[in-house]
Amino acid sequence: MADGPAASTATADVSPHADFEQVGAVADAVLYEGYLLYPYRRSSAKNRVRWQFGVLFPRDWVEADGPVTPTVSGSADSWYQRTECLARIRRPDATVRVRLRYLQMQRKQVQETGPDGYRDVPSLRTGDGTVHLTFDEAVPREAEVTLRLDERAPHGTTVPVGAPGGTDVEPLPGDAGRVVRVREELRGSVTVTAERLAPDLVRLQVRTAHTGLAPAPRTARDEALRGAFIATHTLIGGDGVEFVSLIDPPAALHDQVRACRNEFTFPVLGGVSSLGGDPPTARVLLSAPILLPDHPQVAPESPGDLHDAAEIDEILTLRTMLLTDEEKREARATDPRVAAILDRVDTMPPEVFARLHGAVRSLTPARPAAPPGERPAALPGERPSRAAARSGERPSHPAAPSGERPAWWQEGGDDGPAPATDTVLVDGVPLGGGSRVRLSPRGRGADAQDMFLAGRTAEVAAVFHDVDGSVHLAVTLDDDPASELHTWYGRFHYFRPDELEPLEPAREPAPSDTPAAEA
Repeated sequence: MADGPAASTATADVSPHADFEQVGAVADAVLYEGYLLYPYRRSSAKNRVRWQFGVLFPRDWVEADGPVTPTVSGSADSWYQRTECLARIRRPDATVRVRLRYLQMQRKQVQETGPDGYRDVPSLRTGDGTVHLTFDEAVPREAEVTLRLDERAPHGTTVPVGAPGGTDVEPLPGDAGRVVRVREELRGSVTVTAERLAPDLVRLQVRTAHTGLAPAPRTARDEALRGAFIATHTLIGGDGVEFVSLIDPPAALHDQVRACRNEFTFPVLGGVSSLGGDPPTARVLLSAPILLPDHPQVAPESPGDLHDAAEIDEILTLRTMLLTDEEKREARATDPRVAAILDRVDTMPPEVFARLHGAVRSLTPARPAAPPGERPAALPGERPSRAAARSGERPSHPAAPSGERPAWWQEGGDDGPAPATDTVLVDGVPLGGGSRVRLSPRGRGADAQDMFLAGRTAEVAAVFHDVDGSVHLAVTLDDDPASELHTWYGRFHYFRPDELEPLEPAREPAPSDTPAAEA
């Protein structure tokens, strides 16, 4: 999945439904995130624990051991989701539309024909050689809510949502048996309200809750999932409204953004920017249980979903190609969506597969060569401290000309960097292993998870030089009780030099550092 603003501009007559379609591919990826993981077989251990994001259970069941702890990520089970965002009103008759999307579990039970009727079996092979497996599937569902942003908006509107239960029976060839698919009824509600903060600004709240009957308190999660909303997320659009980024808000709205409460989900700008400028706004939001950047997009090189977290298409495609014929048969029998993945991989044209190897999204501008002994000039818009960080203070390779190092792909190109002892200058302070810093991730383009660490203090563990010439510092958080364990495993947070503020002042030159005055 790629991120960054879309390259086109929206027109005033684009409908919310068209905006929803623009983010449909990303929404579908969220819907089926982790639905069935490689190697796509029922027998795989990691496919025995499913449905990990945006799962809403009945309140009594999920709070049997105490209230749930709110978080902006939907990886924890809950009974509700709460989205709050800011919207600018562009017309007096402005309207907000909310589309709720989720999966309803469907139990697929294979039954074999016997002398006394049908009996449940884990698998069944029919006369044509096709294997049928008992497994849990899912059915996509949607519901839509509309709210006019007039004087009634603060009272909001609440609508019931859900899906009926049902049973479908599919006879198998040759009277070998049948497949029975059973769905339990789902009941929930969506409440949409709008608080007027200024004549042209509202804080919108969307709250989705499970309202159905709870199973017994100690019912296993696998059983309780049959009555749960799964992969729950919302698309929020409207007529005559534009949404403000919560990741990179305009300075005038920082306080209003900080007052927004998002629980078990987090909204990001979707589609294209309707203003095409600064600060970023959009006509549609995607509020997902998985943290995403503003304007997330599926990479154009990706030919289709692979259902795997942070999927790397080339690696997963190669591994899928290497499945044995027996493994592929089991995978096809596990789920029809997996069968579609196998069909796509098995018939992928060479030119499509070649595109999976990678794409260059941007290039670092070439830096003018500096005279020997001088620091290279900063790139346009680059802070001097960051220019220093990238200036080549690493030791020169003996075989290289004075003041230069071999390129990373040349022999000896990786001899210079020493992450544990290298330092970079930030605001006149050399930062390296053991330095104390305050985290200050940049607003625009920063990773969404890094933004939540703004203002925290940390210790630098190492300095890493990337092959493109950029520098990142690995840090551990001071208030993380597991920081020692993360250090042992080599798991760090990574920031650029211009995203760190030294907590130690720049060192004043010692008398011995100052050249003696001439007599």
